[in-house]
Amino acid sequence: MATSTNTADDSNGGTVLIVDDEPAITSAYARWLEGTYEVRTANSGPDALENLDEGVDVVLLDRRMPDVSGDELLATIRERGLDCRVAIVSAVEPDFDIIDMGFDMYLEKPVSEPSELRETVSKLLDRSTYDEQMQQFLSLASKKASLEAKKNEEDLSSNEEYQELADQVDSLRTDLSATATELDDEDLRAEFRNH
Repeated sequence: MATSTNTADDSNGGTVLIVDDEPAITSAYARWLEGTYEVRTANSGPDALENLDEGVDVVLLDRRMPDVSGDELLATIRERGLDCRVAIVSAVEPDFDIIDMGFDMYLEKPVSEPSELRETVSKLLDRSTYDEQMQQFLSLASKKASLEAKKNEEDLSSNEEYQELADQVDSLRTDLSATATELDDEDLRAEFRNH
């Protein structure tokens, strides 16, 4: 079966489900994360659905898969009300369609540095401890940054959905700014400033 569960003796950082239809990718990502996290892998949509439960803290999700797309899996995760953070890890360049998707971060393949993947998982686990408004802000700010990295100024300024996203990010930033300056958590303050 294409699904496996790998538990390292010293993994206490959370459970990560890696979903990609390329076994070489799931194996590489699993090697990079084992020892720090409990790692589950799935090489198809049905395998991913079998592995999705309340024990999963972070999902690393490919968008393009032949049987069930990552977009469909993401919708299922949100419909089930699972309290996990999701990073899209895909060769699909982000476009304006990501604005309405319920993910937390977007990474473009190839992810060639283990440290980049570990840092992403660590940030997502940290976000799980934040309140809903801060999680929403960071998710929207991530989408905004992904689009700004790939789209030119003219495309951004002429897209109504992007403008609404930018307004939403600004509004949340204003609402959260007083709270963020009072926070004791230096990592949270830094992440807030970076977005």
